[in-house]
Parts: sequence; C-alpha cells; structure tokens
Amino acid sequence: MGVMSEFKDFIKEYKVLGLAIAFIMGVAATTLIQSLVNNVIMPIITPFIPGGQWQTAQFALGPIIISWGAFLGAVINFVIIALVVFLVAKKVLKEDQVKKK
Repeated sequence: MGVMSEFKDFIKEYKVLGLAIAFIMGVAATTLIQSLVNNVIMPIITPFIPGGQWQTAQFALGPIIISWGAFLGAVINFVIIALVVFLVAKKVLKEDQVKKK
C-alpha cells in the first residue's frame, strides 16, 4: 500500500483533482465561447465581409490564398477567452490591479 499512499499524497499535495476539474471547465468554456463567436458574433459581422461568408472569406496574392475569415473568428475567440481568463484570475486572486513583476 506504499505506492497507493504516495499516490494519494501526490494528488493532495499538487491539487491534481482541482487541476483536472479546471481543465474540463476550460474545455467546456472554450466550446461555449467558440459557439458564441461562430453563431452570434460572426453572423452580425458577416454583412460587412465581402462575399458574405466569413468562414470562406479570403484574398489572393497571385498563387497564394490567404483565408482571413476563419483567422478573424479565431482571433475573436482568443480575445474573449483571454478576457474571461483575466477576469477569473483577477477575481480569484482578489487583486484590484494586476501588477508587473
């Protein structure tokens, strides 16, 4: 039982269970935010995109085709996720101001 005891201590000491829960919640939140961007935000932006399809919006530089529509969706995803992580960290750490170290 020595290995099992060490394993339990490892899980408690490094808070592995909390980390696993946070990871699962992060994946769920990412899926939710991705749906928000794809199904709510981007359809609002679509009328301003030439061609009207943000997923396939692209421009060509000779033989090079740059798909900027999908990239724009990914950038909006990232910004929203980064903002949510910042707000959660600020609330959890209970700091009024994020300080540079």
